[in-house]
Amino acid sequence: MAGPLTGIKVLSFGRVLAGPFAAMMLADLGADVIKIEDRKKGDMARNNGPFIEDISSYFLSVNRGKKSMSMDLRHEKAKEIIKKLIQKMDILVENFRPGIMKKMGLEYTAVKKLNPHIIYLSISGFGQHGPYSHKPAFDMVAQGMGGTVSITGEPNRPPVRVGYSIGDMGAALFAVSATLAALYERERSGEGQHIDVAMLDGQVALCENACARYFATGEVPEPIGSRHPIITPFQVFPTQTDEMVVIAFGHGEWEKLCSVIGREDLIADERFKTVADRTGNHALLEPILCEVFQTRPRNEWLSIFERAGLISSPVNNIEQVVKDPHVRAREMIIEVEHPRLGRLNLVGTPMKFSRTPCQIKMTAPDLGEHNDEILKKELNLSMADIEELRKDRVI
Repeated sequence: MAGPLTGIKVLSFGRVLAGPFAAMMLADLGADVIKIEDRKKGDMARNNGPFIEDISSYFLSVNRGKKSMSMDLRHEKAKEIIKKLIQKMDILVENFRPGIMKKMGLEYTAVKKLNPHIIYLSISGFGQHGPYSHKPAFDMVAQGMGGTVSITGEPNRPPVRVGYSIGDMGAALFAVSATLAALYERERSGEGQHIDVAMLDGQVALCENACARYFATGEVPEPIGSRHPIITPFQVFPTQTDEMVVIAFGHGEWEKLCSVIGREDLIADERFKTVADRTGNHALLEPILCEVFQTRPRNEWLSIFERAGLISSPVNNIEQVVKDPHVRAREMIIEVEHPRLGRLNLVGTPMKFSRTPCQIKMTAPDLGEHNDEILKKELNLSMADIEELRKDRVI
């Protein structure tokens, strides 16, 4: 079966990460995605290392399943081509700073006149309105201003960025959710609409628990390492070999944990009677547990906990993740064929459907690889017309 968005057409002006990641998810779901790039430079992400031969692995990771069309968007003929393509699209994706699309004559109000049914998705650092809307933003800016960095890291240490670009990718996830909802609503109303997703908004939304704790107590949340703010134990612990995660959520789990580690005395200890007691006295409990866990290798502890029905896991590095048999069984690491590089490993999609599965149709495109195909298929241009555009340096 084809993917659930088969037949949906997307025109993407996405660049670097947030826009391309959102458009890639739409492609995974079956949509036909045309990626518009600068005729000479392409998406700036093409310059991000590390490289496999002369191709950016960064670009490969977030642009699979798309067709690339390279154009000089300052050229009037290019603008006319874009306007004709817009009339055939269901979704437009852009993640420029507010105002850039307007300079190109492609702001929502102009696009809506060409295609009133289009879902116009804008992802930006601070949104299309508000005091900061004109400011540039990168992932680290969104993480920093949105509170994420302030609660990440170890106590009494400098703030730490989340280890992947949650500012960009969080915004992309919200953006795709909103786009799918708008497509569903369009089935009833017949009308498109403009979706405004800000990276900063996304970080505030993802900090919901920290905000809720602040609203309830008035205390400003601080970084607490790997542990949970209200459940203890719920964190990474050292062992004789490698680190592991151990979680004892309720009182029954706590009693079971104490029994299997040979510390039944902790069950009756008044300092650790309840979850709130254990969290309030975590500074006393943590070294006790660390001392016990460091008496055995990690895998031995994990086997003990599994037999006891306790929640635990290894702390995997990326090599261990991509080689994990469960990750492989879930097709989260896939192989695709690249026309120049041969077989490549890529991260798969976590979206699994019983009847209309996602399909990774192709790897990321070369710059302008599909110019001829798109112009012929979508706009019915002849090869003579296309050669003239190439001669005029439009494409």
